[in-house]
Amino acid sequence: MGQQTLIKNAKVVNEGQIRELDVLIDGERIARIDTSISVPEAVVIDASGAFLMPGVIDDQVHFREPGLTHKANIATESRAAVAGGVTTFMEQPNTNPQTTTIEKLEEKFSIAAGSSYANYSFMFGGTNDNLEELKRLDNKSTAAVKLFLGSSTGNMLVDNEQVIETIFSNTDMVICTHCEDEATIRKNLEHYTGIYGDDIPIQYHPVIRSEEACFVSSSKAIALAKKTGARLHIFHLSTGKETHQFVNDIPLEEKKITAEVCVHHLWFSDEDYKEKGTLIKWNPAVKTAGDREELWKALLDDRIDVIATDHAPHTLEEKQQVYTKAPSGGPLVQHVLPAMLEKFHQGRIGLEKIVEKMCHNPAKLFQVKERGFVREGYYADLVLVDLNDGWQVTKENILYKCGWSPFEGTTFKSKVTHTFVNGHLAYKNGVVSEERNAKRLTFNRD
Repeated sequence: MGQQTLIKNAKVVNEGQIRELDVLIDGERIARIDTSISVPEAVVIDASGAFLMPGVIDDQVHFREPGLTHKANIATESRAAVAGGVTTFMEQPNTNPQTTTIEKLEEKFSIAAGSSYANYSFMFGGTNDNLEELKRLDNKSTAAVKLFLGSSTGNMLVDNEQVIETIFSNTDMVICTHCEDEATIRKNLEHYTGIYGDDIPIQYHPVIRSEEACFVSSSKAIALAKKTGARLHIFHLSTGKETHQFVNDIPLEEKKITAEVCVHHLWFSDEDYKEKGTLIKWNPAVKTAGDREELWKALLDDRIDVIATDHAPHTLEEKQQVYTKAPSGGPLVQHVLPAMLEKFHQGRIGLEKIVEKMCHNPAKLFQVKERGFVREGYYADLVLVDLNDGWQVTKENILYKCGWSPFEGTTFKSKVTHTFVNGHLAYKNGVVSEERNAKRLTFNRD
């Protein structure tokens, strides 16, 4: 018997239902779920009026460690994550050095074992020349393979079509792709630098990294996945046109080709560049309000399976440079759940659907073991939210190492009050516990 915590009278959002239940945590796991539980020795949290959901699983973050730690590190960003109800993350390979060998992958796991506040896994980066290393990967010990089929940091651009096909044919792991066509982007960029030099007005970002650049790349990846039978997951869709390539007539577990959308593509549109400038410069770019509407449709009718962040912090100084020098990406992991709950208040999405796209589906898609649901015997990764406790995002309450957020100044109606990571109360009412109880993810794979 471990430490016992009894959450009483919570409205539990889980597996398509909302029910008032008690949840007993014993040590690291959920021991019992019932309408009325009494355990005299347990620490009791009265959650009357609050909503309890599984911890968010964010399948796409860049925490910048090793090598880029002036922007962020695993400790700072995982701390921000648990404050936002994100209990599990999957981190991307474009660090320095890049995660393109098993040795470098394991080095990241050891950093996280000593410093992460949230559960963790890392993706292995495919390149034009590391196929043999990729074949040696143990599919039970790492989240997925990541391919940049478009512009990216460093030399991680995989642009040899023969290599891409060979990778697709030689792994049964989920292949996650960033899809933007490099040739299209380069041509567009040359056109606008010809007119403006380096100081291209930010509103041309979605014209340079255009709908065409996204569609050309994602449609190629989908055709190749169909040809090879690969298990493909396309990251951060940003255009309406791309959404029509995905299906919703079979269960997620049977889909070979899946997709995600990020919170910024559901929240911002190109109308926001005027106010936010390069702070909302992302790759792929935030596009039109029409694209945003199409992304919402595809999310709600289940052509899009997952909501993630692509959390990618840079310093404010870096972001405020001229267009060609300002890096793409922004910090989001602390604010993704409050932002999606804001969309619930606006009537765009139900609580059950938020939990499906942010908790259940990432667990199913990556076959994460014993997480992503409120179930007896599962790890107690849980989040309590108060839907009626408004707060404003300010410099003072931002926990990212970079110290800024594209949501700065936004008032959210909902607040994360408690976050449990493996049964440990990792965050409570504005305070992150300095005791860490995070674990490396394991996967239900043959």
